[in-house]
Amino acid sequence: MKKTIVTTLMILFIASASFATEETMAVDSHSYELTTYKVNPFCMAIIKGDLETVKKMIALGSDVNQRSDGKTPLMYAARYNRVDIIRLLVEEGAYLKARDSRGNTAMKFAELSNAKEAMAVLKELS
Repeated sequence: MKKTIVTTLMILFIASASFATEETMAVDSHSYELTTYKVNPFCMAIIKGDLETVKKMIALGSDVNQRSDGKTPLMYAARYNRVDIIRLLVEEGAYLKARDSRGNTAMKFAELSNAKEAMAVLKELS
């Protein structure tokens, strides 16, 4: 009797598993927007503070006023307090009064980042 009950249960289990269908429903309860920023290699070298690479890239023809993600290289140097790079960029012809799409200058980026050395150098150079 026990064998019959166990066998019957096994058959029912196998039959129900073979007839089962798998249905996957994806529910997206979150709505978000992904924004990616693309900074060119010249500005990345400035952000990292790699003066030698910046010098090499200028020597190879990088434009000291070419915008990357809407900002000039001088704005990146001011934001990250890269005083030596600020001096180099201005010597190479970077525009001190250039503005981004929101009207910010390199000086404003230095102020927003509390980059005191950069503010002093920018005041000296303007």
